[in-house]
Amino acid sequence: MLKTTQAVSRSRKAAADFDVEIAGVGTALPAYILPQAEATEHARALFPHLGRLEALYGKTGVGMRYTCQPREWYYAPHDWVDRTEVFQRHALDLLEEVTLKATQAAGVQLSELGGLLVNTVTGLAIPSLDAKLMNRLDLPNSMERLPMFGLGCAGGVAGIARSARYAQAMPGKSLLFLTVDLCSLCLRADDSSNAMLVSTALFGDGAAGVVLRNTQGGGGTGCGRIIATGDHFWRGTEHIMGWNIQNDGFGVVLSPELPALLSTHLRPALEGFLAAKSMSLGDFDGFLFHPGSSKILNVVQKTLGLSREDLSISYEVLRNFGNMSSPTALFALHRAIEAGARGRHLLVAFGPGFSAYFVAIDL
Repeated sequence: MLKTTQAVSRSRKAAADFDVEIAGVGTALPAYILPQAEATEHARALFPHLGRLEALYGKTGVGMRYTCQPREWYYAPHDWVDRTEVFQRHALDLLEEVTLKATQAAGVQLSELGGLLVNTVTGLAIPSLDAKLMNRLDLPNSMERLPMFGLGCAGGVAGIARSARYAQAMPGKSLLFLTVDLCSLCLRADDSSNAMLVSTALFGDGAAGVVLRNTQGGGGTGCGRIIATGDHFWRGTEHIMGWNIQNDGFGVVLSPELPALLSTHLRPALEGFLAAKSMSLGDFDGFLFHPGSSKILNVVQKTLGLSREDLSISYEVLRNFGNMSSPTALFALHRAIEAGARGRHLLVAFGPGFSAYFVAIDL
């Protein structure tokens, strides 16, 4: 573990940017389990002309994933109408589940919530998902709501950062952040690109929720405290990750340049964020990086001089759930809290733009 007594002593004296704590976390998964060996067989049926499937699927670090539809659904063509109906139905089911789990974990009644932020990148809804959720649950009619879209895999970490700023302006109130992505619905069987092939080896479905509480009016009983948040944007990198819009759904954009970009540019960006907050890598007791793939985690580990043990929770989440896009990093946060982790932890995720998002938490 990276740590020096001098660095920790200096950092512990730095004041937090927020009077906001994590009061509770919840996660949810859809019904269908997809072992990686079975996913390989599915890919062979979908892409019979492509080789190296076993090698690709075996190196992802994924052992199990979850999908919201049975496997037969993915073999058939689907238009925007079909994908949107399925997305909204399953997304709302999962959002309802994580709302109840997160608020129960926080000991907060729905009527006590002052704000609701809902993030996704794998489907569309107008009225937005937060508005639709209002008609499912007895949430306050006067609560502030904000839908979020377009942050990709980084949406969970960026969402906590944005939610912390909202919560900071609500003394004595609690705020609910929810994120859901159903990546499996973006599979397009007639797309034989390398990006689609890689995505079928990595991505699954899931949702997560976090209750944040402003502690200015009391509190301090939660499971973690938000210390600082930050973003970093790299110009000229729009081709690295994202969607392109196709007639029948989202077309995946995933560049093989990503590992090289992180290898060269991640450390300076992260150290710049930490220095601005009077912190350093050595101040942290744990690291919760979004597990995009085993290759990405390996690059992070090498670039930052971490051990595999430092990233053990991220590797574990990748193995058990795959890359669920935005909820994945929050699964890592949930796992750390459940395991009784203590001390300062760094939560990091990457998304389209290309961008990195940082949240420092004291558990």
